[in-house]
This record gives sequence, C-alpha cells and structure tokens, in this order.
Amino acid sequence: MVDVTLESAPVACLRPTAEEPQALCLDTTYDLHEVRALVEGSAYTAHICSRGEETQAIKHQAGFKTRRGVAERTHSWMNCFLRILIRWEKKPKNYLGFFHFICAIVMFRRTELFG
Repeated sequence: MVDVTLESAPVACLRPTAEEPQALCLDTTYDLHEVRALVEGSAYTAHICSRGEETQAIKHQAGFKTRRGVAERTHSWMNCFLRILIRWEKKPKNYLGFFHFICAIVMFRRTELFG
C-alpha cells in the first residue's frame, strides 16, 4: 500500500524530482527493503528509524526523548473521548458527526483561547 499512498497524496504539493527530493518520515513499521526501494524509486528521501534504534538511543543518550508524529498525538487526545474510542453508533453519519465535533473540541482546547 506504500506505492498507492505515495501516488495518491491528497495534499497538493510539488512532486519530488531527482534534483529536489522531498523528505518522507516513516516509523519502524516501514523498515523493510521493499518499502525503502519504493520510496527511493519515487524520488523521496526516506527517514525511517531502524528497529531498536530508538530503544538504544534512550538507553545510551542522556535526555533523549522519543518524538512522535502529529497524527499519533492527535489520536491520543481523541482517545480521551469514549464515544470515539468505542463506536456505539450504528449509522456512519452519526459517528462522523461526533468525530467532527470531537475534532473541534480538541482543536479548541489546543488553541487555548480561554486559558
């Protein structure tokens, strides 16, 4: 699915070329030879943390903190809402409505408009 994902990027951006490659950050799940070959073939520069590399860095470097993606952090914030974590709605429209409402609450809290 990596090749399909690379070809169907929903955000309009410049396509990477050999002269101007774009960075592509992936986690250890994608640490496979096939994925690396696909990423290199599509003119991206892969930044993939090797398996165990992060664990070794935590053990050997003082003050090293793991860095998580924005999506993982946002999903963690959304998991605080039981209505999204456990889907009770039968209709997709209802679930999607609650999902959008919770996204708005998370963003509202994040902007800290009211302290």
